[in-house]
Amino acid sequence: MALPWFRIIDAGLGLINYARSRKTLGAVGTDQPLEPRVGSGVLGGLETRLAGVVVAALKEAFDRDARRLDLEREQLEAERLRAERVLRLELLRQAAEREIGRLRLLAGVAVASFIGTLLFASRVIAAGTAARVMLGIGWALLLAALAVSFTAQSQIEEALQRESTPSSGASQFAPWLIVTALACIGIAALIA
Repeated sequence: MALPWFRIIDAGLGLINYARSRKTLGAVGTDQPLEPRVGSGVLGGLETRLAGVVVAALKEAFDRDARRLDLEREQLEAERLRAERVLRLELLRQAAEREIGRLRLLAGVAVASFIGTLLFASRVIAAGTAARVMLGIGWALLLAALAVSFTAQSQIEEALQRESTPSSGASQFAPWLIVTALACIGIAALIA
């Protein structure tokens, strides 16, 4: 069985401290006070005033530190708000760039489709009236998709300037206009 060394050492130190304190009390005696009384005589008044000055200085230092901490807290809050605003603006900018990129792609598809239909337009135009009408409707829809794409890009740019969410309801119609236009042009090519 192991001996509890820490308890034995602690008990020994406690006995030594007790013996020393008893020895000190016996040497001092009961006639003489251990420290002078506060407030007795001329020195007591001086000590009281000095203690008041020290307390006032400490209070002023604590107040100054409290004001400094409040100022630092306000500065940290302002920095946090500024960082949140910068993050929000960056996210808005990225969303706007993605949407503008998508709209530019749609505009490119509309232009490429319009140019592509010019290759066989002479054959469709030589065909009947129904084929020409379908080709005209298809071209009109492609031009409408191009116009919608450009309009939506400008709306998104304006929304970004206002720091609001960049979304355009018209930009949702551009792909459908292109698909419908290509369907009309395909029907016109089949009729011809």
